[in-house]
Parts: sequence; structure tokens; C-alpha cells
Amino acid sequence: MKASILALLLPAAASARFIEANEVNRFLPYTDALVEEVESTERFLIELSPGKTAWVTEDEKWELRRGGLNFMDITENSELGALHTTSKTNPVFPEKVQLQTEVHPLLKNLSKDLLQEHLEKFSSFHTRYYKSDYGRQSSEWLLKTVQDTINEAGADKYGVKAEHFKHSWGQNSIIATIPGQSNSTVVIGAHQDSINLWLPSVLPAPGADDDGSGTVTILEAFRVLLSSQDIIKGNAPNTIEFHWYSAEEGGLLGSQAIFSEYEKKSRDVKAMLQQDMTGYVQGTLDAGKPESVGVITDFVDPSLTAFIKKVIEEYCEIPWVETKCGYACSDHASASKAGYPSAFVIESTFGESDQHIHSTEDLIKYLSFDHMLQHARMTLALVYELGYTDFAKLESESESGNEIGEL
Repeated sequence: MKASILALLLPAAASARFIEANEVNRFLPYTDALVEEVESTERFLIELSPGKTAWVTEDEKWELRRGGLNFMDITENSELGALHTTSKTNPVFPEKVQLQTEVHPLLKNLSKDLLQEHLEKFSSFHTRYYKSDYGRQSSEWLLKTVQDTINEAGADKYGVKAEHFKHSWGQNSIIATIPGQSNSTVVIGAHQDSINLWLPSVLPAPGADDDGSGTVTILEAFRVLLSSQDIIKGNAPNTIEFHWYSAEEGGLLGSQAIFSEYEKKSRDVKAMLQQDMTGYVQGTLDAGKPESVGVITDFVDPSLTAFIKKVIEEYCEIPWVETKCGYACSDHASASKAGYPSAFVIESTFGESDQHIHSTEDLIKYLSFDHMLQHARMTLALVYELGYTDFAKLESESESGNEIGEL
């Protein structure tokens, strides 16, 4: 039976995928990959909502995704969140933005040309599927690009670094660290993998919007942030990290591994922002609505989300719009489950976001680099504002206010 299924599927797979001119004798690995997909009976424990779990095969995972259902694959990270206690202080963020004088000049240095250059390269890989060799290659390219960005800014001599966070499946996550005056950490994230939900190991998945756009958006914000001498010399009160997660499409695997480790090490993460899909605006325009930044309001930290709205109002040239995306819709869910304040910003309302994703049609031609630039402005402004936030003072003032209110 398996052989007959392969006989039916292989001709279609061969005709559907793009064959490079130098790709002689490369189809055999894809045959092996397809055999593995058809034959695999390994089961995975997924979490569809808080406390609601199920055991499924990998093919059933993709079937759920094709049906629009998100989940966390908790097979290897079932303990994530177990150390999180309700005694933690409530997250507190500034009432208003304060560093306009420092931030506005930086915003002028953001480059649409670099956004496009990086995205053209990043979406040129046949796929960035996390179990594929292309996924490994794209991660290697991204790490080198981040490291080159650090070196070109002269930030490496001050301890700024980028490293792989290694995973068993081949495509590694990436963490870039800008040390600050304390271990309190602000995290900016995006996911680097892509997927074609029909035969992920075989079919092309350029992933220009999902999440190539978020990947290059935060890369450009990172580049300009490193032009601040105060930042690269470690004068900010807080440490800043930029994360590019592997295997988001497989159930938030990379971000779960990272935040599981952070939770076990009692890392002090003050805020985490995820940027997943930042380039598509046509759906909004076709609906007769103004171009805007979509701010997710469900399964996020409300205080951080409120501050992000203030950042958009001050530093972006378009407004925000509230939207929802459900449980585990991107990597911020891993940070949240570990007990860290997290937020998620997307290109539009969820209903008007890019419908080409998870297919061969997730292409640059549908995207707006002007819109990506607005997300880069928000990212750069947010990380600068929070990098210089005195969280200990805010938390102390909040606790004092609560004590007075109880008297």
C-alpha cells in the first residue's frame, strides 16, 4: 500500500517543485523524505488550548494546521510553565514613552533597501522547513548575517554576540545578545522557518511573509539599534536580546526550548515582543480600511500591549488596530507560558492578513516594504524605550501604590 501511495504522489511532487539548474541527482533525498512522511507513525503531544492536549501523528499536525488550528507541540517541553508561580509581581510598564529625543533620529536610519535585499535572499531558499537541509542552510546564512551586522557596527568588541541555540532537528534558533547594566532582559522575536503544509519536506515554501518579513524586520531594527554607542557599550539598564526561532510552524518548538531553559535558569525577562508577518497590507486596503499595525489582544500581557500601542502612536506613521489570533498562534505563547510578559504584533487584523502563507505563493510580490518599515520603527522604538526602563523603580512604585490603596 505504501509503495502505491508513493507511486501516486511522486510524479505530482516532482512536477510541482522547482528544480534548480545545478540540482543534478538531488531528487533522491526528497524521495527519502517523502517515504519518511508517509511511513511515520510517531506520535506527538500537542496542546490546543490551556490544559487541552491530544496525541497526534505528524501528518495530523499538518492537517490541523491546514484547518486553521494552532497548537504547541509539548512532547519535549511538557514542563514549560511548571516553575511559574502566581506569587510573581504583576508586570509594570511606563505610562508613556519618554525617549523621543534619542529614538527619532535612529528611525531615519532604517532602510527599505536592506529589508528588501535580506528578504530576497531569505525567501530564495527552496524551503526553510525546520527538518530540511535547506532549513539548516537558511539558519546558517541568517546567523552569519547577524554576526556580520554586529561586526560592521564594531559592537563585537563590547561583548555583543550572536549564537545558535541548538536543536536536535537540524535548524537551530539564533540569539543575539546586547549586554546591559543588569540581567533584566527585553526580548524581540521572530521565527525563521517556513512551511508548505502539503508535503513539507518536498514542496517549496518561500515564506516571504511568514515569517521572512518578521525576520528581516527585526534584523533591520537590530542593525540600527547597534548604531547607538550607548547601547553597544552596555550603558542601557537592561540586557537586550533578539531571537530568531526555529520550528515555529511545528508547534513553537524552538521558542519553547529557549524559554524552558530560561525558566529553569530563572532568567529575568521583563518583556517579549513577537513579530510574525509584517509585510502584507493589501487585504486591509481591499476591505476599504486604513493601513494599520495589528495589535493582538488575546493570550498576551495587557500592560505590555497597552505600552506597545503608545509606542505605535508616537513613533509610527500609521495607527494600530486591535485583533485576536487564538491560542499558541506564534512564539510569544512560549514566553507567556513560562511566566514572562509577552505581546504579538502583526501586519493587520488577523482576518485581513496574508492568505498566501504556508504555500508556494508566499512571495515578495504581494508585500509592502513601506509597511515593514512601520513595523521596524515600532520594534526599534520599543526595544530602545524598554532597554532604558528602570523596571525595579516601576515595580517598587507600583507596590507602594498598592499598599497605600489597601490602607
